[in-house]
Amino acid sequence: MAALLGSDTDGRAARRAFLLNALVAWVGVALTVAISAANGYVASAPVAGMYGVHPAGAPGVLSRVADTLSYFTIWSNIVVAISASLVARGARGTTPERVLRLDAVLMITITAIVYQVLLAPTTTVVGWSRLTDPILHVLTPLLTVLVWLAYGPRGWIGARTVVLSLALPLGWIAWMLARGAVVGAYPYDFANVTVHGYGAVTFTLALILVFGVVVAGVYWGIDVVLRRRSSAAAKNAVA
Repeated sequence: MAALLGSDTDGRAARRAFLLNALVAWVGVALTVAISAANGYVASAPVAGMYGVHPAGAPGVLSRVADTLSYFTIWSNIVVAISASLVARGARGTTPERVLRLDAVLMITITAIVYQVLLAPTTTVVGWSRLTDPILHVLTPLLTVLVWLAYGPRGWIGARTVVLSLALPLGWIAWMLARGAVVGAYPYDFANVTVHGYGAVTFTLALILVFGVVVAGVYWGIDVVLRRRSSAAAKNAVA
């Protein structure tokens, strides 16, 4: 880590930042899964084709947890937690680590934007959601982007990384649609095949993927600028 950042002091500060980022993300995921398993969230009125209808007893626990783990929000927070944990331990910059790092920033950014634009205006936050929603949709995204801006690691994003970073979002789409075809329910209204049909849902998801590529490109550009500034500062310090 210190080698990537240029000094032992920066390395220690970065490690603490990544550990905090990972901890917040893990706590958000763990709380959400635990509360869901315990049926602690306030039940909303059933909506055709949407998550929220579960059997009684033990099968209901499995159903609720499976639904929770099928949200893109949870995938995003888990990716952030894993990526930040790996970097905090001293990631070497392998291709999987680079892709996972970009996915962490990319997916959590999409999570925050989609939530604020498409979901928050029609979502009433009550009960335990008042605790977990801000962690999942605001605190973790904000902390992840700030830590990335401050500590990167720089130089990990390139064309190949951007292309490979689409694998996880595509994997979520495949899982969400395949599971939805079996259980007849989906996590978000814009992905509700029961109501909107495959054509409309596919079009919306494609638009979100295109938006994701644009966001990845923006992060790539920012990374290049920050890397150049860092290199210039290092040269001036040596001079």
